[in-house]
Amino acid sequence: MSKGRKNRRKLGGVIVQVGVVACWAAVYYGFFLLLKPDTLLKQLLNAFLSNLVIFAIMGSIGYFFGHHKRIDFFQKVTSSIRRIGQGDFSVSLDWNKDHPYHPLGELVASINEMAGQLNQMEQMRQEFISNVSHEIQSPLTSISGFARALQNDRLSPAERKHYLEIIETECRRLSKLSDNLLKLTSLESRHHPFEPKSYRLDRQLRSIVLACEPQWREKEIEMDIALAEVTIFADEDLLSQVWTNLIHNAIKFTPNGGTIGIYLEQHGREVTIRISDTGIGIPEEDQSRIFERFYKADKSRNRTNSGSGLGLSIVKKIVEMHNGRIAVRSVPGEGAVFTVTLPARPASPHTA
Repeated sequence: MSKGRKNRRKLGGVIVQVGVVACWAAVYYGFFLLLKPDTLLKQLLNAFLSNLVIFAIMGSIGYFFGHHKRIDFFQKVTSSIRRIGQGDFSVSLDWNKDHPYHPLGELVASINEMAGQLNQMEQMRQEFISNVSHEIQSPLTSISGFARALQNDRLSPAERKHYLEIIETECRRLSKLSDNLLKLTSLESRHHPFEPKSYRLDRQLRSIVLACEPQWREKEIEMDIALAEVTIFADEDLLSQVWTNLIHNAIKFTPNGGTIGIYLEQHGREVTIRISDTGIGIPEEDQSRIFERFYKADKSRNRTNSGSGLGLSIVKKIVEMHNGRIAVRSVPGEGAVFTVTLPARPASPHTA
């Protein structure tokens, strides 16, 4: 239906309303003729009818223009929803409490909030794809370059072996990146197996320290261990990944002859695990972001120690699945302390 035809229909509706009021006015005035000219009843009815006619005319005019505004309002809402459905998340509907249809303000606020969240998710998706592409491209470039270099017949056996070792290292890096991506995706899908049971947390930590002994002995790192006997109800396999990651990071960033501390305590219904090192530390501006995917604090930390930037994201997700929390405290040049706090009571997967 054309816009002009719609306006004619609305105008017709207004004319009908005014006509009805006019007919009632004629009836009332006919009734007034039967009354004595100076009766109080006639004066009151005359005043009432005059106000009624004025109100009806003003109401009809208000309806005509108000209906037009209402149509425009719903057209904007429909258009915004259509744009969101087409992938345009920059939608923002204007609304304030003085809007003529403020009861629908909650709807407008919900649409704006939904568009904002979808826009944020889209930005995160694009950033994620960009980061994955970068992490994959770097080792692939190395593999391709050294593979071409191996075609040189004049390479010595030592050079050839060195190039092959680099290719093998980059292949392991790609494999680890793939494993971590799959692991993080699985953890965030809410369908990852969560099988809590009662076990001794101190024994688990001690076992992981022994498994890492070749790495910390090679760097002559002193291990300061103080583990209280603590029984916890949690997924043993998942928490094993947390401690392994944190201890490996501590070993990686602690210089030769440094110290790593691992402490376990229980205070009431909470269990606290602290893993500290005397490494290069983490800049203050990076400490709030190190648990983000692919974020690498202080590029100097990765100059000699490559990583995908997914390990701490996995750690945080597993801790949150146990209704726990993780924090970091660090002074550059003095090392870092990671503190994990878990409930000692039975836990269920975190679903927030």
